[in-house]
Amino acid sequence: MWNASVKVDKPLSGHKIGFVGLGNMGRANARHLHEAGADVLVWNRSEGPAAAAVALGMRRAASLPELAREVGDGVICVNLTMTEVVEQVVFGEGGLIEGLSPGGMIIDFGTTSVSATKEFAKRVNWVDAPVSGGQVGAEAGNLSVMAGGTAANFQRALPVLQVVGERITHLGMAGAGQVTKLANQLIVAQTIDAVAQALRLSELAGVDPALVRQALLGGFAESRILHLHGERMVRRDFAPGGRATLQLKDVRLICELAASLGFSSPTLDNCHAQWERMVHEEGLGDLDHSGLFRLYKKG
Repeated sequence: MWNASVKVDKPLSGHKIGFVGLGNMGRANARHLHEAGADVLVWNRSEGPAAAAVALGMRRAASLPELAREVGDGVICVNLTMTEVVEQVVFGEGGLIEGLSPGGMIIDFGTTSVSATKEFAKRVNWVDAPVSGGQVGAEAGNLSVMAGGTAANFQRALPVLQVVGERITHLGMAGAGQVTKLANQLIVAQTIDAVAQALRLSELAGVDPALVRQALLGGFAESRILHLHGERMVRRDFAPGGRATLQLKDVRLICELAASLGFSSPTLDNCHAQWERMVHEEGLGDLDHSGLFRLYKKG
């Protein structure tokens, strides 16, 4: 494991890096790479984020193959939400593969299917590097990075990972990072539900949930979810940071992995049902995932 809490000014000077996907997480990561001295070439489906990146001094590719050709044997980062989008962007018609050098490498910062990741890594140099820490961690450049890939590819990726992350762990071969991220998301998904239940139960019993949360901080029940999302629940502030639709996507990937391994769990089944209910039955998918609280209290 690498700890990158001590940053070096312009550690990526002389590096040319491609970056695809400038959502909430991607635009922060791309900005950090640019500020670290890299020549960052971006591509994004929508105009606004790409234009904003150019305004900061990054360059914009007209197409994915063009981006790959210009980066050459360098690194291309993809920060996308869905496995099928990753596959299309990298391997589809008009994708990176059409310009990708045999020496080029892909770093996937998103949460992507484990089985798909292993297949991708058979075709190109690939490091799966999903992250934890959310938009706050991305903006601060102190994400936890869970990396999978060969030792050689991990070493190539490490200078990039050290710029966007503070705690970087190489877990093993391709797919190992995704397995670890799904373990993280299993804990997150079920803990959000547990915090929501605890605060609503307290409220129904006539005890101020804000005080309950305050009392629990510092004890065994303390967690970042109780701290951050518990406060959102108390304030009923569910403006999206991490959308519930993406949490459901990750829970589905967890269930896919569990099924492939013959692993069964009633709590995982219930967790899956709760997120499906929130997104599809209640129509709350555009809320922050802390909005699961709404299943226990409407309004």
